Amino acid sequence: MNDQTESAVQEDGTDPPLPPGFVRLRRGGPFMAGLGPLYVRRSGSAIVIALRIAAQHTNMRGIAHGGMLATLADGALGIGLTLACEDKVSFVTVNLSTDFVAAAHPGDWVEAHIDIQRIGQRMAFANCYLQVGEERILRASGVFAVMPALTAAQLAGG
Repeated sequence: MNDQTESAVQEDGTDPPLPPGFVRLRRGGPFMAGLGPLYVRRSGSAIVIALRIAAQHTNMRGIAHGGMLATLADGALGIGLTLACEDKVSFVTVNLSTDFVAAAHPGDWVEAHIDIQRIGQRMAFANCYLQVGEERILRASGVFAVMPALTAAQLAGG
């Protein structure tokens, strides 16, 4: 854990409070749900999706597994695009490029700051930075195919 974060569990056994503006997000389907609770903060057009790193997210070195961070970035980009379009369309990944800059540790609050470049009729382009505090730990760039909107049943399933 680094100096910028609270421990994953407080002394009384409860989870630390969420940073201001974040609410629980129930999106991404069963696979993303397996990562643990996701959270979202929206302010105008800005969308940030976050996750607290737990022991289950780590590799044998005790840091967040790169594949898990790439999964978080991919999911955050797709969810962010869908939220920006108010669920009128959905997206599937065509290409994802990631660059790992620094590590995340158990207890770290990791935020995916999404930057939508363009949403066309067939393709969408977006970037995100995963950050712990002000430190960027991963840069991702994605290309997505624009798909029909998810059904009410699909959305209800998370």
